[in-house]
Amino acid sequence: MSTTESKNLTAGTAAITEATLARFAREVAKYPPEQKQSAVMACLAIVQQEQGWVSVQSEAVIADYLGMAQIAVHEVTTFYNMYNQQPTGKYKLNVCTNLPCQLRDGQKALHHLEKKLGVTMGETTPDGLFTLQQCECLGACADAPVMLVNDRTMCSFMDNDKLDQLVDGLKAAEGQA
Repeated sequence: MSTTESKNLTAGTAAITEATLARFAREVAKYPPEQKQSAVMACLAIVQQEQGWVSVQSEAVIADYLGMAQIAVHEVTTFYNMYNQQPTGKYKLNVCTNLPCQLRDGQKALHHLEKKLGVTMGETTPDGLFTLQQCECLGACADAPVMLVNDRTMCSFMDNDKLDQLVDGLKAAEGQA
């Protein structure tokens, strides 16, 4: 890919910069040349880190960069819930709704958050602060019900009081107490 071509790559409303392409190159270098497609997850993570989500246009840029079909990149994006396929709030709340969490009020936790935040599952609050999602098993069944905040922080035994404390604490941190 030439420098001229790379400067013209765009992903959604934000350009894929030379710095982003350099980060892609560092990830691709970790694999044998014939297996550069193995860097697809790292490239998706880079785009999401820089832009907050992975657009179809971003997938196309990654596919072109890695020499793979765009549908193959899209399959990875849609398989894992860690990739946002649309803009999300500052705090993404993923509530586990698999059977062990269901048996310990996981669905009630999701409904409680819907009421508290004034959104339904899959939506973002009007202030852009919270996106509420359900997710597959987080692997902490003994701590059910569980949720994951921003794909990084696991919260266990999430009863209504703990959910209220979490949301209120995040709002306070943003000056919205």
